[in-house]
Amino acid sequence: MKNTLLILLCFALGLLAGYFDLLPDWARNPQYPIYLLYVLMFLVGLSVGGDKTLASSLQKQSYRLFLLPIGTLLGTLIGAACIGWLWPGVSVRESLAVGSGMGYYSLSSILISHSHGPELGSVALMSNIFRELLTLLSAPFLVRAFGKLAPIAAGGATSMDITLPAIVKFSGKEYAALAVFHGVILDASVPILLGIF
Repeated sequence: MKNTLLILLCFALGLLAGYFDLLPDWARNPQYPIYLLYVLMFLVGLSVGGDKTLASSLQKQSYRLFLLPIGTLLGTLIGAACIGWLWPGVSVRESLAVGSGMGYYSLSSILISHSHGPELGSVALMSNIFRELLTLLSAPFLVRAFGKLAPIAAGGATSMDITLPAIVKFSGKEYAALAVFHGVILDASVPILLGIF
């Protein structure tokens, strides 16, 4: 929860700094976010590749392990398509691009901003932050209402990092490896889906 509030605070400070023109000229280079994204992707890969317990834990699972990320992916894209169909001024393809973020706001918002403009990039950022925040806040309700897999699906790509503590707390420690696997699969799908949409 503290991490999510910190992210929201940084976003708000960035908005204020941009609105009041508080940044120096060198900090306005539009290429900087993509360079930071490359560093972030490297660090995520380093973190996942260095986790030796993840591979052994997942080897004990069967092919059914893939059903949860596939279900999350399909559910998210169907929901995004419905919103695009109902939202005037936004095409279904643009809505699918926003939904393709799967909670991975740092990647999706930058790539969507570059391809579709800053307005849709901001929508992608906020929708992914809200997905993470709602998962953190509603995890106990999701477990009671829909079962122990619900917070994992709701968290999307964040199930491997930011929402993982809430998942472990309310679903149980035995779901930690599945949550990380789910997050890694969805994380890997984001650049592919954004390339398509």
